[in-house]
Amino acid sequence: MNSQWNELAAIKRELAARDWFPGTSGNLSIKVSEDPLTCLVTVSGKDKYKETESDFVLVDEDGRPLTDQGKPSAETVIHLEVYKKTDAGCSLHVHTLDNNVISELYGEKGSITFRNVELIKALDIWEEDGEFTIPIVENWADLPKLGKAISEKIKPDTKAVLIRNHGITVWGRNAFEAKRHLEACEFLFSYQLKLLHAKAANLKEVL
Repeated sequence: MNSQWNELAAIKRELAARDWFPGTSGNLSIKVSEDPLTCLVTVSGKDKYKETESDFVLVDEDGRPLTDQGKPSAETVIHLEVYKKTDAGCSLHVHTLDNNVISELYGEKGSITFRNVELIKALDIWEEDGEFTIPIVENWADLPKLGKAISEKIKPDTKAVLIRNHGITVWGRNAFEAKRHLEACEFLFSYQLKLLHAKAANLKEVL
């Protein structure tokens, strides 16, 4: 379990450097075993900009803590749904300004699709006319209901789900892939918002 702990700690450190954990928000997890399913997940309510020896707690497939490191994140259920529905080895959930705005702008549509943007290749989409779609679910306060809503949106090619006015959950077969997917999604959100702003200002006419 030490290797998984160190991997997750490294991811946490990198995301903290990007300022992606405002107000103790966000949670991270990494799978430790498949059968029975266990994973390390961030402890609830901690300042993720600091590093301690109790940043993560091991939980079982029902989210029950198996160690006394602390209380698991309330959103552990989301990570467990991802592990039960996919071959993911790592799941990351962050609240950024860009992903919140995008989730609200496209919330009524239920998804956002990107095409003709080079960085979708970071999400393993290599076709000339390829596209990448992220489903958007409502921000249910009932966390088991939220977990189920996310689970229902996961298809074989799904790599991320947005929660409206809340945040994004992404995953990958390992920590490296999950982080790559998260970085790509956040780039795409920033790109889309800047593009919408440029179109609203008719900047093409100026050029």
